[in-house]
Amino acid sequence: MGDVLSQEEVEQLLAQVNMAGGAAAAASLGSEAFALPAGGMSASSDVLPPDITLYDFKRPERVGKEHMRALQSIHEGFSRNLSASLSGYLRTIVDVKLVSVDQLTYSEFIFSLENPTCFNVLKCEPLEGRMVLEINPSIVFPIIDRLLGGGRGDVLVPRRALTDIEQRLVGRITAKATDGLQQVWENIIPIDFHVDQIESNPQLVYIVPPNEVIVLVSFELTIGEIRGMMNLCIPFNVIEPVIGKLSSNTWFTYGRKRGTKRDEVVHQLANAPIDLVAFVGETTMTAEQLADLQVGDLLPIDKVQSSPFLVTIAGQPKFRARPFTLKGRKVVRIEERAEPNARING
Repeated sequence: MGDVLSQEEVEQLLAQVNMAGGAAAAASLGSEAFALPAGGMSASSDVLPPDITLYDFKRPERVGKEHMRALQSIHEGFSRNLSASLSGYLRTIVDVKLVSVDQLTYSEFIFSLENPTCFNVLKCEPLEGRMVLEINPSIVFPIIDRLLGGGRGDVLVPRRALTDIEQRLVGRITAKATDGLQQVWENIIPIDFHVDQIESNPQLVYIVPPNEVIVLVSFELTIGEIRGMMNLCIPFNVIEPVIGKLSSNTWFTYGRKRGTKRDEVVHQLANAPIDLVAFVGETTMTAEQLADLQVGDLLPIDKVQSSPFLVTIAGQPKFRARPFTLKGRKVVRIEERAEPNARING
């Protein structure tokens, strides 16, 4: 028997249970009796005993709770990154918030979308199969309006498909989204996300069979007073080869390892070479004197012998220091901070 039972098999099982164990079940449950409807597919959960849960054979939950939590954590990071990326690109505050992560069938997802809409089919190599990134027209057209110089008033959202020029403009937004997806998925598996196909009618595109289980990740985009939804459809058969790598602990370790953006910048700058110079003094001379300099010549400097040296970092005055000898080597010891406009002979 396969993982998913047909309706006929379900009815046969229910009939056998009713005939063979009806009396025993009634005795064990006491006065709290329950019954499934004729279809055997739905019932009110408040009439069931606490140790019995409903299972919908038409919508089997193939993604475990731990994997769902991991997907939620991954795409929470994606929403934060995309919010920062779009805010910088559109030069306005764009809030991207993760709304939900649910399991449903592909047909339920398709028929829940508006028609027309911005329906982007994504390739996700090396994984087999395709994903879908859908952006609602209620937020797509305001973004296009802002890219073309508008964005200061209400935007009329037409009920039509995107033109070729509009698709190119929206392609810049989807490129930001695919870059963000690639970044957050790299700890699970390096994936190359890119748009393979753009459609306006979602009912014309079936990347998986209608009854195939998908994970639907929904986001809400907010620009000022304008709100709209963005949906990421992940078929189960696409992520099935890497489902074992999806765990909340893996993502937690990854997030802790990466740390904040500031930590990354500090880490990258830690090994950068910096010029630190301790100046003994300075003097002026003519070009003729410079040309006549010989080994052993003495250069007078306008500075007291006991005064400290000026130490600069990348050409900027930072410290005052005094010369010392340590284990046969000439060194300087930092005495105090220098004024921002300090002079070498000062």
